Amino acid sequence: MALRKREQWLALAALICVGAFAGDRFVASPLASLWKERTKRIAELGQQLSTGSALVEREEAIRNRWDTMKEQALPKDTSVAEKQVLQAMNEWIGTSRLAVSSVRPRWIEEKGQTHKTIECRVVAEGELASVARFMYELERDPMALRLEEVEITSREDRGQKLSLSLRFTGLVLTGE
Repeated sequence: MALRKREQWLALAALICVGAFAGDRFVASPLASLWKERTKRIAELGQQLSTGSALVEREEAIRNRWDTMKEQALPKDTSVAEKQVLQAMNEWIGTSRLAVSSVRPRWIEEKGQTHKTIECRVVAEGELASVARFMYELERDPMALRLEEVEITSREDRGQKLSLSLRFTGLVLTGE
């Protein structure tokens, strides 16, 4: 009888171990991983909420900045926009006293976009002050222009004569 009672206790212990293993494998582990996933998702949603709240708080400033950008964009008519850019470039050239040897405007329009750009490549020569002044005038102009690429090389040993090759783009908003 003592042996039978002992077998019952061993069987009960084995069942408890198997039950604990099954509970861990099929209940506790999935719940723990689910808990971790939800905690991670809650953190992501909290980050999105704070980003959204910041955008809502800055809405007026963002809208004002966008309105300013739309006002400074080039006109929708390509010939008028190109004329504006070339006139502005002539003013910058006159102000900087740079000797320009080449100006090549080119229109870039991608299908499905609400904007197009005019790309201008300029090759010129001058002293350091002239090159710097030309680039300064281009950057401070209120038109929607962006300096994309600049290459400056020396034309002589002393570095007084510089050669400038640059590319800038102008933005034309075609849709709202």
